[in-house]
Amino acid sequence: MSSVSPDSAETHAAIEAVWRIEAAKLIAGLARMVRDIGVAEELAQDALVAALERWPESGVPRKPGAWLMATAKRRAIDRFRREKTFERKYEHMVQEFEARRTLPDPDLDVAESDDCGDDLLRLIFTACHPVLTREARVALTLRLLGGLTTEEIAHAFLVPVATIAQRIVRAKRTLAEARVPFEVPTGAERTARLKSVLEVIYLIFNEGYAATAGDDWMRPELGGEALRLGRILAKLVPGEAEVHGLVALMEIQASRMGARTGKGGEIVRLLDQDRGRWDYMLIGRGLAALQQAEQLKGTLGPYTLQAAIAACHARARTPDATDWERIVALYDALVELTQSPIVELNRAVAVGMAFGAAQGLEVADALVEEPSLRAYHLLPAVRGDLLAKLGRLDEARAQFEQAASLAKNARERELLLNRATDISRGSAAQDAALAQNARDKKLLVEPASTCRF
Repeated sequence: MSSVSPDSAETHAAIEAVWRIEAAKLIAGLARMVRDIGVAEELAQDALVAALERWPESGVPRKPGAWLMATAKRRAIDRFRREKTFERKYEHMVQEFEARRTLPDPDLDVAESDDCGDDLLRLIFTACHPVLTREARVALTLRLLGGLTTEEIAHAFLVPVATIAQRIVRAKRTLAEARVPFEVPTGAERTARLKSVLEVIYLIFNEGYAATAGDDWMRPELGGEALRLGRILAKLVPGEAEVHGLVALMEIQASRMGARTGKGGEIVRLLDQDRGRWDYMLIGRGLAALQQAEQLKGTLGPYTLQAAIAACHARARTPDATDWERIVALYDALVELTQSPIVELNRAVAVGMAFGAAQGLEVADALVEEPSLRAYHLLPAVRGDLLAKLGRLDEARAQFEQAASLAKNARERELLLNRATDISRGSAAQDAALAQNARDKKLLVEPASTCRF
């Protein structure tokens, strides 16, 4: 009957693993029945508590997800019967549950719902509903679909646990008060909601790929969660080009994570990375997803264009083999589509690589008065790098120092201060090294196709 022996420590570890895998499907299935995400999560937690109480003695069932669902449904019936204000909607739910009451004893193996995929898609669209703030969507998605605890989410984003807890509570309350239907929208509304869903997954991946603040340059657990959610979504809506485009982007970017830091955790820039440490299996998956996106009808969207830029780097076995002119052309299309100053800044880096530092600096200088970039550390960082290539070392040093003062991530700040210090030395050896860097076209910043916009 059991696949795990009833050893307490071993079973608790197994329960934790099961919960990570099954939580989203469980909550999604329950939310379809009770039409309330908050109630669905509470019922799922009740089932988890039951598993923690029973599985150490009985062992983990062969189909733990089905066991949890059966138990949660029974708890739902009991809960609704105990409600002091027994609303008609709850009465209807109990009748519906009991009309289909073919639920075996939770100790026995039971079949999983055929509606799992549809339920999961409904949950994704509900958790990412535009009625919620961006921060609330991210927190709720990681909680419901990623199975992360409140403490884990708070740690990942370096905010107090209480802040995350409040965001999640308010998000569930907002969805309930707005009477957001637990369904996948259609037509124009579906297109708008899908944009919100992709944005949330993208934001989670970005924070994992290049942490905004803190001591670590990357948070791989967040990047992994975003990639998992993207892959799930691609299976659920295979006809949406931008879903495949986002998956392609994340696969290719994730392939470089093992090479983006040195032994001491220091940042290793793109053109300095050991490409033998890139994960070429992930690159292959990313290129395949990009091909799927490009083959679907319609104009290439922002995620697909970014994936195409990432693919240019992935296909280049050496830095010198990078097709910078194609990257500039792709950024041209991306700027036209997004009208994003951050994308334009990334384009400045690519222009500098393709056509020389002077042209790249001209693009970057045009952004100096852009209000949205005044506190963005990568604007002076890019300008500093381009100025250094042009031999304008005093100006470059000042730009690196300004960038370091704006950077919230300790590793980025360290890199920027080191560049400023290197320039300040002013030795003949350093001048020669800077000249060599200019000839080698080594960039300070990675011309990332993952742009925060």
